[in-house]
Order: sequence, then C-alpha cells, then structure tokens
Amino acid sequence: MKSSSLPRLRDFRRIVFFTGAGLSAESGVPTYRGQGGIWNEYDYRDYACQRAFDRSPDKVWDFHDKRRASVMACLPNDGHALIAAWQGKEPRTTVITQNIDGLHQRAGASRVIELHGSLWRVRCDRERVTRADESVPMAPRRCACGAYFRPDIVWFEDALDPETLQRAHDALEECDLLVTIGTSAAVYPAAELPRLAMAAGATTVEVNIEDTPMSALYTHRPRERASEILQRMASSAVR
Repeated sequence: MKSSSLPRLRDFRRIVFFTGAGLSAESGVPTYRGQGGIWNEYDYRDYACQRAFDRSPDKVWDFHDKRRASVMACLPNDGHALIAAWQGKEPRTTVITQNIDGLHQRAGASRVIELHGSLWRVRCDRERVTRADESVPMAPRRCACGAYFRPDIVWFEDALDPETLQRAHDALEECDLLVTIGTSAAVYPAAELPRLAMAAGATTVEVNIEDTPMSALYTHRPRERASEILQRMASSAVR
C-alpha cells in the first residue's frame, strides 16, 4: 500500500466512485474474468457482439435472459448502499460504473454514469428508440416496427457512447477524490479514465483484492473487501 491511512469522505466535496465487477461480486453477480468469470464459460463471439446478434438474435436473447434472471436474484450490498447514502449527503458525488447490473440504482443512487449501458434497457436501432425494461424473460423481443430489440449495453466490438464518455470525462476532471472499486483496469477505454482525475490533482484510492495494471498510480491502495473499506472511509463522518 502506497499510503497506510485512508482519506475521509467528509473532507471532499466532489467525489467520484468508479466501480467495476468486483463491487457487484460481493452481491453474487459473476465477474467477467478470473475464476468463475462469464467469459471463461461463454464465447463473447457467440453471445455478446453485434455480429452474433445479427446471426442469431434469439440465441443472444436467451443468454441475456439468463443473465437478467441471475442479476435480478442478487441484492445491492453494503458497498452499494453506502455509496448511495453518501450521494444523498453530498449531491455532487458521482458514480461512474462499468457494471450493467443496475445495483447502484436499486440501492438508491441517482447520479450514475453507466459506461457500458444497462441490462435493464433495450433499444431498437431501426426506430432509434430506447426504453427501460425489467421483464424476465424480456418480452416482446421485437419492436412494433418488426425489428428485434437488442440489449442497450456496450458489447465487445462496440464503441462507448460519446455523450456518456464526455459526462464521465467531466466528472473525473472536476473531482477532488476518486475512489476506484473492483475494477480490473483491463477493459479499454474505461481503464484509462482514472488518469483524468490523477492529472487534475485529485486524491486517488484503489479498492481491490489484488493489484491491477494501474495500481502503482494510486495514492492509496487498500486490499480488503470494498464494503469494509468504504465503511472505514465514511465512519469518521458519523457524529
């Protein structure tokens, strides 16, 4: 650990929580890589890219319906709850997440930038329509125009939405504290985004159970469960 002490959340006004699969893993949501990771069992070329969807939309939807059912059975954990509660205290707090599970919102967070979209939205590219949808299994699979809805998530080989990416840039460049939680720092361009906060002089904390390719750049690098570290960072604010 580069620094043994942890910053107190109450000492900052523009906090960004940058979250990845490691945070939701505490709720039982499978990660994407590593032991038990989704992409160790499934080939994204068959289930999570536009080419696969164009070939066999029903096969892709069958896969995503299983993911929906699995995620819906999971509950936000103490880390999600603490982040949402802190956002309630300090409205300038922003969540930037690589997760598509919607657990931040289910915990009560409101200012959430979803870099990779949401499992709980669908879109029709023909009609250019996007809508929320929490049905499990998702139905109907076709839009009124006859085209298939597709999950409104960033699949492999997709580009990030420019407007969403700009919102993330703005939040990171303006924050005074960046708390990165449970990210592998292996998925680009998301992995590079924390550098914006570092370049702007923010205090930085990487919460993870193991080192990542970005670890050496963080001021603080606690190696414990996210919920425990967040509680320690917030506990000093209890009066």
